[in-house]
Amino acid sequence: MTLRNEIELRNTREKLRELESMYERAKARSDERSRRLGMMAFKKLINQLKEEIAIFEAHHPAKT
Repeated sequence: MTLRNEIELRNTREKLRELESMYERAKARSDERSRRLGMMAFKKLINQLKEEIAIFEAHHPAKT
């Protein structure tokens, strides 16, 4: 997915914040296997969103 505008960028940043929060909660789970699988899935999504944000910012200079 490629971010096309500032609205998508803002929404992606919000999703990223939510996923990072969920990731931190997953770290506290007691079941090791479930925790590991959940954390791997969260980390993959977090990295994907960070990459999308970075690509967008590289192609669209920040507005001042």
